[in-house]
Amino acid sequence: MGDDAVEQVARRARRAQRALRAAPGEARTAVLRRLEALLVEREAALLAANREDVAAAERDGLAAPLLRRLALTPAKLATLRDGLRQLAAWPDPVGQTVLRRELDQGLVLRQVKSPIGVLLVVFESRPDAVVQIGALALRAGDAVLLKGGAEARASNQALVACLRDALAREGLDPDAVGAVEDREAFGRLLALDREVDLVIPRGSSQLVRHVQASTRIPVLGHAEGICHLYLDRAADPAIAARLAVDGKCDAPSACNATETLLVHRDFLPHLPAVGAALQARGVELRADPQALPHLPGAVAAGEGDGDTEYGDLVLAVFTVADLEAALRFVADHGSGHTDAIVTDDAEAAARFLAEVDSASVFHNASTRFADGYRYGLGAEVGISTGRIHARGPVGVEGLLTTRWLLEGAGQVAADYGPGKRAFTHRDLPT
Repeated sequence: MGDDAVEQVARRARRAQRALRAAPGEARTAVLRRLEALLVEREAALLAANREDVAAAERDGLAAPLLRRLALTPAKLATLRDGLRQLAAWPDPVGQTVLRRELDQGLVLRQVKSPIGVLLVVFESRPDAVVQIGALALRAGDAVLLKGGAEARASNQALVACLRDALAREGLDPDAVGAVEDREAFGRLLALDREVDLVIPRGSSQLVRHVQASTRIPVLGHAEGICHLYLDRAADPAIAARLAVDGKCDAPSACNATETLLVHRDFLPHLPAVGAALQARGVELRADPQALPHLPGAVAAGEGDGDTEYGDLVLAVFTVADLEAALRFVADHGSGHTDAIVTDDAEAAARFLAEVDSASVFHNASTRFADGYRYGLGAEVGISTGRIHARGPVGVEGLLTTRWLLEGAGQVAADYGPGKRAFTHRDLPT
């Protein structure tokens, strides 16, 4: 795709976004319902396209974690449809009043929710992300340009076609959803800071860092998902084993999978049962010298363990002297994604929740809950570990900004100030 063609894709997305933003909320809702119906009508074709991608990826030797992400199943499609129903059931957010304030009699200010504009989202291996990202963008009134991985080309094309057809069938411009398939085109889009408002990379830390270094456009994302599960001295052993297995084994390649198990030294007598439950699921345990004697079959932790997002059935195990040491370990080695404590000590739990500065922090719950669908956001466009704008799973609210609308009757700013007319600054019902 040449430079001119790429710029045209971005300009068409900008025009389509203006029309999408101005459309009635009922029209955007209808698109989501239409998309749900298309996923039912085209399920066989979507699965066939995905089988084509998976077969090619297997021939090319794609890594097992990426193969798991690549596979599209009836269950994944059902989850996507459920997310679409959630999004369609919500009130349309575009134009909702956040604040209404009288500045003076006859001079009323409103703060209203507004789309960000044109999003550029790059992701690897997961074709279901096409629907998640596209649906969230449409609910927020944003246009979206998608760059998926080459390994999912047929799947992505089929799903993008569903999004565009849903828009067209409801009388809206299908160019509100666009796609580019080669790296050169994506690189050109990163230079179009007048057409693209926000870049969201979903993928490896290398991908995120590359994007951040390659554009002037704001970037929303997370570099790594090094998530900790801390087994406190007062942890229930059965709960500890259950959460460790779920956090590591439910989806080992996901960014919210548990990568490091922190163990209070007083919990070590209970560690063998936790380790056995993990090993029964095929997990390789890499333990420090204190934990290693309690984990038959484990190997000694080496350089990089405790600082690695494995994305596979590998788990680092480190021993800490107390809660204070656990907090320091998370602060020093974590990525700010998701961290959890297992404990029946309410004071320890409260301190962990208050002091761990991650986007998601849990007590007696698996790190796998850090997900837009599970949070009731309908889906997520990605996870943000930054500390401005959106943080954690980014749903519709993370794809909105606000505008200020002022309605007056001919007032001028020069009439207000010390010794002049005073503002009332009276908040009104929204």
